[in-house]
Amino acid sequence: MSKLILLRGLPGAGKSTLAKTFEGARHFEADMFFMDENGNYNFDVTKLREAHEWCRNNVDNTMSFGIDVVVSNTFTQKWEMDAYYELAKKHGYVVFSLIVENRHGGVNKHNVPEDKLLAMKERFEYSL
Repeated sequence: MSKLILLRGLPGAGKSTLAKTFEGARHFEADMFFMDENGNYNFDVTKLREAHEWCRNNVDNTMSFGIDVVVSNTFTQKWEMDAYYELAKKHGYVVFSLIVENRHGGVNKHNVPEDKLLAMKERFEYSL
């Protein structure tokens, strides 16, 4: 059975690094939308909705081929995963949701300001 793996956590937790370890799976995250052809990250908050739509569309397309998928977004709130659960249902995928914690001293490579990190941490919902 094909798998959808959702990696949740704050910036710097290691979601992207972990995602790359799932051999044979395609990896997507909204941050990829902001990468230019030279590999530079150019975040634009006004395009965040478009970035998440881009991510979901790529996941949907990849799932249509039965390929395992890993999505590494912050997913601080449970509802942010709902669209991916719907895609999994549509394509017959089993879903695994993993919370990634920064226990290794990883750095926030996208330079998210400390106040934004704190706000994300405070709204993080656990679904246990």
